[in-house]
Amino acid sequence: MFTTRALARAGIIAALYAALTYVFAPVAYGPLQVRPAEALCILPIFFIEAIPGLFVGCALANFLSGYGLYDIGLGSLTTLVAAILTFIIGLLLRRSLLSAILGGIPPVILNAVVIPFVIILGDAETPMAAYWTMFGEFMLTQSVWVYALGIPLYFAVKRLREKGVKALL
Repeated sequence: MFTTRALARAGIIAALYAALTYVFAPVAYGPLQVRPAEALCILPIFFIEAIPGLFVGCALANFLSGYGLYDIGLGSLTTLVAAILTFIIGLLLRRSLLSAILGGIPPVILNAVVIPFVIILGDAETPMAAYWTMFGEFMLTQSVWVYALGIPLYFAVKRLREKGVKALL
């Protein structure tokens, strides 16, 4: 199904996601996440292979989270579902600016809904009452990474594709 180039692209996306998260490891996990790798969640608009790349990269990154199988499983599945939805939005809106804006919604909302549960399940000391606070924190931090870094990434990839640059794009 995937060409060699597409498989390489998926691997590069996975490696970038994991490496960017590991670099920020002291602050990449928990309620206030500094996770610039989330900007890569815009890539399914352009590449179907970004879907498994983001899933694998997130799974690898979540091995360090401290929330165990909850984060490796639920966190990675959340990224997978968000990537699929972003891809569908990209198809429907034909890679327009609107697709970048709407394509960022699934990773922001899904992570804000699911990841507080991952933290609560993975840390017995975190009370369930903290869910809504963490929900708000994730809406804010995810929005920053997905939009503040993801939109410039969207334009960079779009510009390279328009110029006919083939090197992994």
